[in-house]
Amino acid sequence: MVDLSLLIQSILVAVAFFAGLIPSIAGSGGILTLPALLWVGLSPLTALATNKAQSTVGTLSSTWNFFRRGHLEVKPLMVSIIGSIAGTLTVQSVDGATLSRLIPFLLLGIAVYFLMSPKVKQTDSAPILGLNAFACTAALAMGFYGGFFGPGMGSIMPFLFL
Repeated sequence: MVDLSLLIQSILVAVAFFAGLIPSIAGSGGILTLPALLWVGLSPLTALATNKAQSTVGTLSSTWNFFRRGHLEVKPLMVSIIGSIAGTLTVQSVDGATLSRLIPFLLLGIAVYFLMSPKVKQTDSAPILGLNAFACTAALAMGFYGGFFGPGMGSIMPFLFL
């Protein structure tokens, strides 16, 4: 159990507040919350689980909103759920020391992705993949990534849909 002072708790609340604002605009609040949780001394698996628990609320809200408006294909969603279960089971089988060494590289990789990611264009283009191919590749991979790690998903997914 990590003993958190009032100051540390206040800092975590502030980080959580700003991390909650970011997904409402562009996604990726976990890029702020995960390092903060690790900084206060949570084990890597506990930090990942806590980060995922808080991001699940926003994800479910967004999913429900897209589904309700008819903008959500169910097949890729179901495949991504399978991927997320596989990612979650995989991260639980990795020891804490390995996760401690791996997480900084994953965070660095996400930062590099955002620096190098393509810009959104105003024009529509034809899909590169059909629905089944998209479900079996992008949706499955993002589900696994989300179950295993997660930060950045809210910003990566829109590019995959383009």
